[in-house]
Amino acid sequence: MNNIVAIVGRPNVGKSTLFNRLIQRREAIVDSVSGVTRDRNYGKSEWNGKEFSVIDTGGYIRGSDDVFEGEIRKQVELAIDEADVIIFVVDVEEGITPMDETVAKLLRKVTKPVLLAVNKVDNAMREKDAVEFYNLGLGDYYTFASISGSGTGDLLDALIDAFPEKPEPTKEETILPRFAVVGRPNAGKSSFINALIGKDRFMVTDIAGTTRDAIDTKFDRFGFEFNLVDTAGIRRKAKVKEDLEFYSVMRSVRAIEHADICILVIDATRGFESQDQNIFWLAQKNRKGVVILVNKWDLVEKDTMSTRDYAEKIKKELMPFTDVPILFVSALTKQRLLKALEASVQVFENRQQRIPTSKFNEFMLKVIEAYPPPATKGKYVKIKYCMQLPSPTPQFVFFANLPQYVKEPYKRYLENKIRENWDFSGVPIDIYIREK
Repeated sequence: MNNIVAIVGRPNVGKSTLFNRLIQRREAIVDSVSGVTRDRNYGKSEWNGKEFSVIDTGGYIRGSDDVFEGEIRKQVELAIDEADVIIFVVDVEEGITPMDETVAKLLRKVTKPVLLAVNKVDNAMREKDAVEFYNLGLGDYYTFASISGSGTGDLLDALIDAFPEKPEPTKEETILPRFAVVGRPNAGKSSFINALIGKDRFMVTDIAGTTRDAIDTKFDRFGFEFNLVDTAGIRRKAKVKEDLEFYSVMRSVRAIEHADICILVIDATRGFESQDQNIFWLAQKNRKGVVILVNKWDLVEKDTMSTRDYAEKIKKELMPFTDVPILFVSALTKQRLLKALEASVQVFENRQQRIPTSKFNEFMLKVIEAYPPPATKGKYVKIKYCMQLPSPTPQFVFFANLPQYVKEPYKRYLENKIRENWDFSGVPIDIYIREK
């Protein structure tokens, strides 16, 4: 189970630049909500062999100071509530601002580790200017320059040291697979679970945000046994006037980290929106099995082509990972719920699948011989041996004489051939090319 790091601070201090540096990409998954200037970025990072999830709380409303202060306070409180470690970014060029003091006041009250990161420190003079930030009352600080990357190594070392020790999973958690029901608020996640277990285990209303916490339910019906987790992801707190969408992302991150399989419930009446896509990619990045349930299908006006067209539209958004089960259900009428359950169990079994090395070589070497990797600079790549790695998720290694010349398109070709011959539906596959 990975740790979650939240990057907080006022706008224009370099939070997103630090975020992009941590995930080693210039692009981030972004969810834009109509009418509000807002980026929600989240991704995976790794330092010294330790993986963690990163959330950038972003810059939000442009308006009066009063509105802005309320919004930033909301986001920081949500980050404090869900993250394991908080990075508070400030700007040495502007010094301490009233907004920095507001955020620092909130952070001084928490027991979780807070790393004060002073950005834009790229020379000795600015190093001296950074001393001012002791006045925020958060102890030692770390200077860095997010654009050049200077100083980020020391910050990351401190971050790894600050992670809390994770408890060992209990015996039950080790044995029983965990199926997390994730998705946007009010998509029908709790109704889906209630319909499956045959009783109102969870409160259900038309108001988005009714579910207050992620709750495990041991499911043992129809020959299936696993832990079913309702991660609707909204936990109301008296002091937090939460942004439901932002909070659903925070809870989804936590839920996905815990799960083996993610059952992504989307609202058929709203379509496959950017937030649904973000949650899907978060599960995919964490190498979890995924099943997509299009809920409230009974409310949609349909013709004979509706399900096919709808599924194709979703798969277009999921490119290139399109080998995912998509089922059309109704938690209200209990339409196709058992099929949804069977699909989820099948994806779990696909994720556990192990292919004998002899059978894998017999099939894949013929595939490679029929269509070898393209020559580069007059050099030919030869792959003579391949195998599945003994890892928790499906990973395959191909041994080649010139692994550096095997590019992503060919890796995708190998993945497609594996999927054609073995059922890995709903499961991300990793392909590695190594020197023989």
